[in-house]
Amino acid sequence: MDFFKILLLMFLVNFSFCFAADPYAFYNFEVSYITASPLGVPQQVIAINGKFPGPTINVTTNENLVVNVRNKLDEGLLLHWSGIQQRRVSWQDGLAGTNCPIPPKWNWTYEFQVKDQIGSFFYFPSLHFQRASGGFGSFIVNPRSVIPVPFSTPEGDITIAIGDWYTRNHTALRKALDDGKDLGMPDGVLINGKGPYQYNKTLVPDGIDYETITVHPGKTYRLRVSNVGISTSLNFRIQGHNLVLAESEGSYTVQQNYTSLDIHVGQSYSFLVTMDQNASSDYYMVASARIVNETIWRRVTGVGILHYTNSKGKAKGHLPPGPQDEFDKTFSMNQARSIRWNVSASGARPNPQGSFKYGSINVTDVYVLRNMPPVKINGKRRTTLSGVSFVNPSTPIRLADKHKVKGVYKLDFPKRPLTGPPRMETSIINGIYRGFMEVILQNNDTKMQSYHMSGYAFFAVGMDYGEWTENSRGTYNKWDGIARSTIQVYPGAWSAILISLDNPGAWNLRTENLDSWYLGQETYVRVVNPDENNKTEFGAPANVLYCGALQKLQKPQKISSSATRSIGFTSLSMVVMALVMIMVLH
Repeated sequence: MDFFKILLLMFLVNFSFCFAADPYAFYNFEVSYITASPLGVPQQVIAINGKFPGPTINVTTNENLVVNVRNKLDEGLLLHWSGIQQRRVSWQDGLAGTNCPIPPKWNWTYEFQVKDQIGSFFYFPSLHFQRASGGFGSFIVNPRSVIPVPFSTPEGDITIAIGDWYTRNHTALRKALDDGKDLGMPDGVLINGKGPYQYNKTLVPDGIDYETITVHPGKTYRLRVSNVGISTSLNFRIQGHNLVLAESEGSYTVQQNYTSLDIHVGQSYSFLVTMDQNASSDYYMVASARIVNETIWRRVTGVGILHYTNSKGKAKGHLPPGPQDEFDKTFSMNQARSIRWNVSASGARPNPQGSFKYGSINVTDVYVLRNMPPVKINGKRRTTLSGVSFVNPSTPIRLADKHKVKGVYKLDFPKRPLTGPPRMETSIINGIYRGFMEVILQNNDTKMQSYHMSGYAFFAVGMDYGEWTENSRGTYNKWDGIARSTIQVYPGAWSAILISLDNPGAWNLRTENLDSWYLGQETYVRVVNPDENNKTEFGAPANVLYCGALQKLQKPQKISSSATRSIGFTSLSMVVMALVMIMVLH
């Protein structure tokens, strides 16, 4: 072998070694409209690769994920990876404040590492109310094989997406909101994109396709359940079976038995369920509306089937009852408070989750964010946080910073709710890099809310009814409050979270209730390391899209009927490696 081939082999070995440490996973997503009838009414839904819901992304801690997205919708598209922290790359977060939309007929490639994370999450389209028409799917991050897991390996790993659903598509729902109207009661609840089993002929028409999960008797399965819906909290339960809570949004929990659990919009949980019943018939799997007038909302119930391989017949009779607390507002909150962090279990790293003593860290900033019922601002129906109704910037925040575009946003979000009239602005929080921020979410509306923070897992340390005061800190859980990315806030109540601001970027803090989010109930936290050495935050990707004040920098993309890839650096590197192999072998 000549000297040139020896050099190539050395390059190949070194290159392969580099990628062996953090492998790559590749997905191609073609996002398009299809016609489906999940509630028996034909309607336009958003599918990925022709499927609704979309495919499950299944990766392992520290893997690099490459998702090539082809937008076949008739409007701009972004995919958001809810709960994935996007360490050092808020450029990949897929929200209006972080990315320019992927235009219709264009391709764009997301590329990011699932750094130091495990757990159950989901993805969804974040623009134009599109999530109300689908486009969502589950996202699993498995632990590395060298990291112990605090339970035995289950027989199977099953993803379940639950959510309220309208038979109107997202454009019709969006128009209703633009016209100042309320969306009204949903038409039903879907389980994995399917309507309810016909448990009641008055409430459920004939011919609806329902979800069936087949299991083996005596085995234990992991069920990853996410509420991907629009605005309805759902109680999840399986007839005759205990749900052992094991994980939520990347944190292992203290394992506790529940007969049912309230799952609020945007939240994800993992349950261990043992198939220990006699299989005299199939069993109902139910997701029913919560924190509403449940008598009126009876149709807002999803029903699937748990089918044992030795089942002797179909499920029949009444559904298993949910919590009997329609007029007892403390039950659901006490259940939420019972969820605790497993401080001795390893997470994504070998050290115990509880090694981070969040309760002993000094708080550097405090923000009280209060939401109210919708208000009129300049003649438009809007929602607010602390009196500010957020207006999405035409130029993404960090892109504006990189190109020194002035006037895109203001770093003046109030630390306490405004006392004057509400206003519409692009007002964001100036986060202190490596600071420790306390955020109180005060819900002064009559509807249930849940809030999500991108870029971080925050510590859920407290919640209670009434107005938060300084004395409320005496009730905080400073030891084993769960680290997660989405927290519920009950009507007329508050929830408190602590956030360690160690991840530079621009990070969305929003309500997960899609209607309130669409109308302005959000902001961003901008976290910048003053030492700009590119070690704590990566620069814009090579394939960054430009819009707004930077639209002139955007080069046209050649439109092709084939699903071509917008190749980034690492994708190109894989091609180079393949070419090197060919040269060596010849």
